[in-house]
Amino acid sequence: MEFYTTIALLALFFTLGLYADNEIYIDQSGNNANIDLEQLGSSNIIGGTDAVAGTMTALDLDGLNLTLDINQIGSSNQFLGDILGDNITGFFEFDGDSNIFDIQVDPTDTYGADSGDYNVDVTGSSNEFTLNVGTNALASTLDLDWVINGDSNTLDFDIDYDLGTSYVDIDGDSNSVTFDGSGYQSGYFYLDQTGNGRTYNITQSSTLASDWLKIISNGNNGTVCIVQNDGGTSTGC
Repeated sequence: MEFYTTIALLALFFTLGLYADNEIYIDQSGNNANIDLEQLGSSNIIGGTDAVAGTMTALDLDGLNLTLDINQIGSSNQFLGDILGDNITGFFEFDGDSNIFDIQVDPTDTYGADSGDYNVDVTGSSNEFTLNVGTNALASTLDLDWVINGDSNTLDFDIDYDLGTSYVDIDGDSNSVTFDGSGYQSGYFYLDQTGNGRTYNITQSSTLASDWLKIISNGNNGTVCIVQNDGGTSTGC
């Protein structure tokens, strides 16, 4: 029997002494879940049910055909989660202040993490992101899009996928990307950076399939290191 769940939450503003406000904790199992969360302002937290006020553990989502729509608008945003499933669609929007985003998708190979579509749209402030998707090339078909406007950006993501497409568009400030990819078939990585701190470090480690890697950068500070491998791309690391 299929299990259908729809969750729509609007975090309310409240203050409890010295504790952080706007806290949402989730532990969800079942197929066809549609989760829509919006937090407006102050010390936002979206995490797991083991958390206590002001601290973080990962939220737990387990199932097939999952859709997440996460919006954190303003203040000290934090979003931390473990997602186990196939056919996952995620929309993540962070607009301002001390954003933190850390998502692990099927790190234990429970489902394989096939058919993922993730969109991360960030406007500004002290961004810091980590996204790890798939393990040991058991996953296939990924579309990952990062759109970031500014401030202290740091991206660190590892995509273990066949047929994976990763697009990163950064406009400015203290950028640093770091991408692994682990060497699976038909990976496409595109980075358009524009300006400020830079530092990339990209490894795709091709396994003789048609992998692509394209970088457009307008400038500022240095360090770009690329390894694609299987004799196909220069190694500068």
